[in-house]
Amino acid sequence: MTPTHVAVIDIGKTNVKLALVDTSDLSEIAVVTRPNPVLEGPPYPHFDVETIWTFLLDAIRQFHEQHGVDAISVTTHGACGALIAADGTLAAPILDYEHSGPDTVAQAYDAMRPAFEETGSPRLPMGLNLGAQIHWQFSQDPTLHNRTASIVTYPQYWSHRLTGVLACDVSSLGCHTDLWNPYLSRFSSLVDRMGIADKMAPARKSADVLGPLAPKVAARTGLNQDTPVLCGIHDSNASLLPHVMRRERPFSVVSTGTWVIAMTVGGAEVELEPSRDTLVNVNALGAPVPSARFMGGREYEMIRDGQSAAYDAATLANVAEYGPLLMPAVVTESGPFRGQRHRWIGAEPEHGTPERAAVVDFYLAMMTAECLSLTGHRGPAVIEGPFCTNTGFCAMLSAATGSRVLATDSATGTSQGAAMLALEPGSLPKSPDGRQFNPNEGAQFSAYAKRWRETVVA
Repeated sequence: MTPTHVAVIDIGKTNVKLALVDTSDLSEIAVVTRPNPVLEGPPYPHFDVETIWTFLLDAIRQFHEQHGVDAISVTTHGACGALIAADGTLAAPILDYEHSGPDTVAQAYDAMRPAFEETGSPRLPMGLNLGAQIHWQFSQDPTLHNRTASIVTYPQYWSHRLTGVLACDVSSLGCHTDLWNPYLSRFSSLVDRMGIADKMAPARKSADVLGPLAPKVAARTGLNQDTPVLCGIHDSNASLLPHVMRRERPFSVVSTGTWVIAMTVGGAEVELEPSRDTLVNVNALGAPVPSARFMGGREYEMIRDGQSAAYDAATLANVAEYGPLLMPAVVTESGPFRGQRHRWIGAEPEHGTPERAAVVDFYLAMMTAECLSLTGHRGPAVIEGPFCTNTGFCAMLSAATGSRVLATDSATGTSQGAAMLALEPGSLPKSPDGRQFNPNEGAQFSAYAKRWRETVVA
């Protein structure tokens, strides 16, 4: 039986959200959010899971009282997992992947990690490779390996708290963990080298039902104990799923948020370049997806510096005609121009001006276009998440890629995709395209993109 209302737990790096999705049209009929701060320690920077848990239970109870909740799905950011003790509690706090601790033992980890050709997972700094996180945690606490009974990926930490069932999901394992072989759909050779093969929770499809609610959770939220809980999904793959299920290939989906992730389905064959932050994601069906990413949302906030201004079509046209250009990279640790430091070509606009806002959107579009080219993009590019409302971003991306850009109506494609896990394939509503941008709508935009590419250093 298809559920009417799916409560979607959406744990982003910046914010925590609970959305109630109506499955008749995948609309969000209720949304609550809170910041997702990092606790500095001890023993290291980690996520405040108990505060998040209380927030989620209170919100689920409220949604159920007001609308009714028929199923629960979970989506979270990647590069994260949980070490579970034999009694089901955390064996250690959940590490913030931006902590530099794993870099201190990088040489030892690099000696054991598999090649990119096996995992599709590039070597990333800090804790962005989940395998590196676990290796560092074990190196810091000699007792932790034995105290860890199970290892789960991050969506399944929350599914486990809801149901008591231990699992990983294929999309989270495929998110540059070093722990998964996306071509053979099995754990990589790293799990044996790290001595954790017997600790990895079973790999499940994202749409698998893990089980009914644990009795304590049912009592706390007021939900029926037989409410199904889905295994869960990596957030970028949640954005991708509605299009995988309903859109004709080839196409690309650009998931925007703290990370901007370009994922291409049915594109041209390319040889991925791990040094440029390309990788193989794994979609909810278990299939490999060429991908590239950069920290676009983080860069957007850094360049705005807390100030914003609206721009109009005249401002966009003027900046496209005369500049200036913002060159990569604002965040130097990731992206297709990793290691480079940003610079301005032309006078840097003042903070809080429409001109600066327009240049920032153009910069983000050019970075996204570079990511798309690395993944073999063909067909339309579908924008998910907050950047779909940025006219300058969408218009410049269309010009830079020479393709249609479809800005979806939903500002949170992750919630829609996660809710779809609860639906039967025949019950999927039609995919909306939202606003459309075409590459022939402004010659000055194409000229700006050409100048940017001629100036950038690859």
